[in-house]
Amino acid sequence: MAELNTGDGGGKKGSKKVRSKKSNSKVDLTAMVDLAFLLITFFMLTTSLSKPQSMDLGLPDKEDKKEPQKDIKVDQVRTMTIIMGKDNKIKWFHGLLEAPEPGGAPTDGTYGKNGIRKEILKRVTSIPQATGDKEKGMIVIIKPTKKSTYRNLVDILDEMAICDVPTYAIVNDITPEEQKLVDEMNK
Repeated sequence: MAELNTGDGGGKKGSKKVRSKKSNSKVDLTAMVDLAFLLITFFMLTTSLSKPQSMDLGLPDKEDKKEPQKDIKVDQVRTMTIIMGKDNKIKWFHGLLEAPEPGGAPTDGTYGKNGIRKEILKRVTSIPQATGDKEKGMIVIIKPTKKSTYRNLVDILDEMAICDVPTYAIVNDITPEEQKLVDEMNK
């Protein structure tokens, strides 16, 4: 049992004044200790720990069979290709590299709100107006190179989520023309 002693309460011996002797007060702290443990237990059981943040990705099924792929025609106005190089450098273009859309020539840039995000937001709003169909949104092709980092890929995926891009794909096939851009970028 927990106790709190408050000391001796009597007068001095040998003094002429007679004082009544006070008994020691004792405070029982058992109930307070029990309450403290109950509160600690309650808060431990009701608090939620921080959950890891993750992004859902749709990955293709693993198949052993090599089936011929069908050529899918996509309106080049809707596409944007982002090539990631070393040292946090990126380059993007709209449409095909061989025949880019007007204003879609390869452009150097950076990550963040003043770089690629500004361009993606501009295209996300302009594509439904240009196609006349709100169902057909922007398609982004993300091409990381061997020199780009995992952090760069996470940054681009964050930009896709922030800008609400409906369709994007991570592709590791870099054409020879795109490789020239990468070599230029990595100098």
